[in-house]
Amino acid sequence: MTAYEGSYLWDIRQQVGSRLLLMPGAQVLVVDDAERVLFQRSRDSGLWELPAGAAEPGGSFRSTAARELLEETGLLVAEDDLVPFASLSEADLHTLTYPNGDVLHCFALCVEARRWTGELTADPDEVLELAFFDEPPRDLHPPTRVVLELYEAYRASGLFQAR
Repeated sequence: MTAYEGSYLWDIRQQVGSRLLLMPGAQVLVVDDAERVLFQRSRDSGLWELPAGAAEPGGSFRSTAARELLEETGLLVAEDDLVPFASLSEADLHTLTYPNGDVLHCFALCVEARRWTGELTADPDEVLELAFFDEPPRDLHPPTRVVLELYEAYRASGLFQAR
């Protein structure tokens, strides 16, 4: 059984198949002391992206971000240490089609994490590898590129970004 099986999204998929669903979630931009950013290479696409995932019933954006970060990377972050810096919701930027044909229009709160505990451990069901980078890797998932642009604008202005 994969982590996806038994989730809220999995339950909905059993009823509606692969058709388009709207899904709230979170993306986590982890920054280390050397100002490097953590990226993970997705098992689904082979592209580099930020740790991210869908909300579950009863959860919040921050709890979703903390849960997904722990599941995908082994890093534990306190919800209060997550700093929201942007939202990503435009359909042309954040509609994802998975290899099995499932389609999601994702509405993500993007958060920064600079404090955490734990050791980097890739979730074998979702992540091929994890690494901190000074510059983004070449094979970058397109929504991730947009999140990085939003983060740069946030850092320059101090203002929450929305797209």
